[in-house]
Amino acid sequence: MSTQTAASPHSTVSTHILDTSIGRPAEGVAIALSARSGPDAQWAPLGGSATDADGRCKDLPALPEGTTHVRLDFETETYFVKKKQAEAQQDAPALRDSGVFFPEVAITFAVVPGEHYHVPLLLNPFGYSVYRGS
Repeated sequence: MSTQTAASPHSTVSTHILDTSIGRPAEGVAIALSARSGPDAQWAPLGGSATDADGRCKDLPALPEGTTHVRLDFETETYFVKKKQAEAQQDAPALRDSGVFFPEVAITFAVVPGEHYHVPLLLNPFGYSVYRGS
């Protein structure tokens, strides 16, 4: 006897961050998740989390039914400040700039019901890129 389950109308989101300046995961970056149900709708905060030791954030809440757009807000300033402090304590070469160029990164993307979206962030002190992963 086989059991079939109906596809969930809810989409899910996960992410991870790779610090490309050191080739390692970015741990402890706070991430906020927001959603809206159309291009003219207001953003609704859904919750957040932080990246683990592997740079992954797998525990973001499911998106509400009717979600069409999602925004991930990455709080990168705290990560870079802590990284800079750790490098200073290790007598590592200082970053070329005394400030944080990207204090936050906001990624907005469209979704369809029932799909999973993995959105990796490749990050360094002076640039970033994103893509739809699997």
